[in-house]
Amino acid sequence: MYSESDLQDAVAAGVIPAQSAQALRDHVARLRSSPVVDEESFRLLTGFNDIFVSIAGVILLVAVGWLGNSVRLGAAEHHPSLMSGLLVAATSWGLAEYFTRQRRMALPSILLLAGFVGGVAFALGALAAQLFPDVGDRVGALILSGVAAFSALAAFAHWRRFMVPITVAAGAAAAAGVVAGLVIAAIPNNVTLPFLLLLAGGLVIFAFAMWWDMSDRSRITRRSDVAFWLHLTAAPMIAHSLFHLLGVFDGDDISVAKAVMVIALYVAFGLVALAIDRRALLVSSLAYVLFALYALFKQAGAVELSAAFTALVIGSSLLLLSALWHHARTLVVSGLPPVLTDKLPYLDRAPA
Repeated sequence: MYSESDLQDAVAAGVIPAQSAQALRDHVARLRSSPVVDEESFRLLTGFNDIFVSIAGVILLVAVGWLGNSVRLGAAEHHPSLMSGLLVAATSWGLAEYFTRQRRMALPSILLLAGFVGGVAFALGALAAQLFPDVGDRVGALILSGVAAFSALAAFAHWRRFMVPITVAAGAAAAAGVVAGLVIAAIPNNVTLPFLLLLAGGLVIFAFAMWWDMSDRSRITRRSDVAFWLHLTAAPMIAHSLFHLLGVFDGDDISVAKAVMVIALYVAFGLVALAIDRRALLVSSLAYVLFALYALFKQAGAVELSAAFTALVIGSSLLLLSALWHHARTLVVSGLPPVLTDKLPYLDRAPA
């Protein structure tokens, strides 16, 4: 089975012309009765060997981290060892030289990226804990900002070497952490501020994802994969912060007005998802609309069956939307002004 990334690599290597690759995409799209651009495809597995290598890689990284934790280098017994993070990061980079750069294995590449950036962040966090054992909230926020900054640099170095699409999302999230840490250090003891910053960071990353999407409206290059992971990063940041600011989970119960507001927001997320042809917003806010609809059924008197009714309504609605995605998207996009539609993914594919 050949993936979209394999087709892209074959075109880039000159093995097949771009026209032949597009003809193959169109043929598969006709068989599936769904335009290629609406598939939102990304490569996660090329075969069971990806799972096999991923399991082996995780076991190896856990073992390396465990052994590194025994090398204290002056750290107190209750503090994490920076050697643990450094060894995990170094091992992840070394494994990526083969499994990512040469074998181009998708799932192992994602895990090795997480191991490298996470190892760097862990090592820096352990070093900070060793150098500054007792700090206040303000200094702690500054330290967090510094760790996030070096993590972003690590992600950038990894991107320059291996070009794994998810790396840009990891770097963007780390950059958002840098800004959040600096602002929290400047304005401490504000319980609402972290969620406002999370919302702002999500919106900025969403805009960044749209920039990548607009550069590949046909969804046939690696830029579309980068945009996919950026959307997947931005969506939970936007949904969680927005619904938290609305106080959805402040109490055990939720008012009818608040539940209706949550459902209305979910519908708005659905319209945005259809317009940009990305489903991440719908998935990220699913838990909140489930909770809101459950509360509505409960307050309507269906106490015992409220969970079943909620699952039935949401499950049926999402399956129906999935089946009619292209038709629904056509209706939404056709109602938008040309200044927006000229930047959105094509309804079918790029004109010849």
